[in-house]
Amino acid sequence: MSQTSRGGDTAPPSTATALPTPKERRRLREALSLSEEQVAEVMGVTKATVKAWETGRSAPRGRKREAYVKLLRTGPEPSAAPETPAAPAPPVSPEASANVGKPTPSPSGNVRPKAAAKGAARPPKTPVRPPEERLKPAPEEQETGPAPVSAPVPEPEPPAAAGPGLTPEEAFDALYAHASPGLVHQAYLLTGRRALSREAVEHAFHHAWEHWPEVAVDADPVGWVRAAAYEYALSPWHRLRRAHKHPDAPPAEAGRRALLGALLDLPAPYRRTVLLYDGLGLDLPETAAETEASTPAAANRLLYARTVIGERVPELADAEALRQRLGTLVAEAPTATLPAARAVRGGSERRARRMTRAVVGATAVLICVTALTAATAPTRYIPEVAPGQTVNGVPVRGGPQKLGEEDVELRDMLRSRPNPGPERLVPAAE
Repeated sequence: MSQTSRGGDTAPPSTATALPTPKERRRLREALSLSEEQVAEVMGVTKATVKAWETGRSAPRGRKREAYVKLLRTGPEPSAAPETPAAPAPPVSPEASANVGKPTPSPSGNVRPKAAAKGAARPPKTPVRPPEERLKPAPEEQETGPAPVSAPVPEPEPPAAAGPGLTPEEAFDALYAHASPGLVHQAYLLTGRRALSREAVEHAFHHAWEHWPEVAVDADPVGWVRAAAYEYALSPWHRLRRAHKHPDAPPAEAGRRALLGALLDLPAPYRRTVLLYDGLGLDLPETAAETEASTPAAANRLLYARTVIGERVPELADAEALRQRLGTLVAEAPTATLPAARAVRGGSERRARRMTRAVVGATAVLICVTALTAATAPTRYIPEVAPGQTVNGVPVRGGPQKLGEEDVELRDMLRSRPNPGPERLVPAAE
C-alpha cells in the first residue's frame, strides 16, 4: 500500500468552525459548569453524542459544528430573565470534582435550577492551579479565597507529528524516535511485563501508521499513541497467553519493588489513572478524557489508588511523595531495545496488505458459494415421498383367489379355443 497519499494536504478549517481537541472540549465544558445533559439539550442531541464528541469518536458537522464551537467559546445563550453573573468557577480538584455537573446550592440554601445555571455559567477568569496543588486546598485559600498561582514552567513540547517540509515517513520516524522508549517504560510500569510492553508500543505505532492522516493533524500525537499502547497493554485477553500470563521478576531495589507491586495490585483503570496524573503530570480533565471516564470518576479512582499505595508503602502515603517517586520512575532513561522505525512502518504495511488480501479472499469465496447455491437450488418445491410402513389390523383384500397351476392351464386352453362344440351347418349358396 503506497504511503505517498498519507498526510496529504487538506484545506484547514476556518477559524469560526475550528473544533478544539477532544480533551479541550471537555475542559471548556467543565469550565463553563455545564454537564453533558445540558450541552445535549442546547445542541438538540443525545448525551451519548456529546460523550462521543468529547472522546474523539465523532465530531459535529455543518450547522451543529458551528453551534458547538460557539457554545464552547461563549457559553449558552442567557435566559430571558436577568441574571447576575456568577463568580468564576473554582479550580477542579479530586475532592470537589465529584460534584461536577450537579446543581449548585444558592446562598439562601435553595438549589439553583438548570436554566439559571445556564445563564450564569461563564468561563473562569482565575489562573488554573497546577496539578501538584489540586488535591487539597491551601489553608489561606479557605480563609481568604483562592490566591493567584504563578504559571508553571512550560515543559519542552515534543516534535510535531507533521510539519512543513517533512514527508509522512520522516514525521512518523521522528515521532517514533521521540516517544517509543518512554512509552515502553510506562507500559512496563502498568503491566510488569517487558515483552508485553514492547509488543504494545509496537502495536500502537502500527495502528498509528495505518491512521497516519488522523495522527498527523492531532494536537497531541504522543497522547494518541499512548492511549493505543495503554489499551493494548491492559487488555485482559493477554492472561490467556502463556508468554504473558505471569509478570516478570520484580526489581532488586526494595523501594522500586514495593511501588511496582502496589501498582500491579490495583485494578487496571485505577493503575492507569494514577500513572497519568501523578506520573506524567496530566490534569484531571485530560486524565478523565484519556481513560474515557467522567472527571468525578477519575478523581475517585485517583484517591482510591493513592490510599491503597499508601497502605502498601507507608512512606508514599503523602500525595506529594508519591508524585515525586512516580515522576522520577517515569522519567528514568529507558533501556528497551526496539526495532527501527522503518521496520515498524514496513510491518504495518505488510499487515494491512495481509488483511486486505484476507478480506478480498473471504469475499470472493462468499460470492462463489452464493453463486453455486443459486445455480444448484431447485426452482420448485418437490415434496419428499414417505417410505412405506407396515400397517396391522387391515382386513384381507376381497375378490377372486389366486389361480393355481391347473387353473392357469385351463384358462390358457379356453383362450386358445374360442369356439368349442359341434360344427354348425352352414347353408350353401345356390
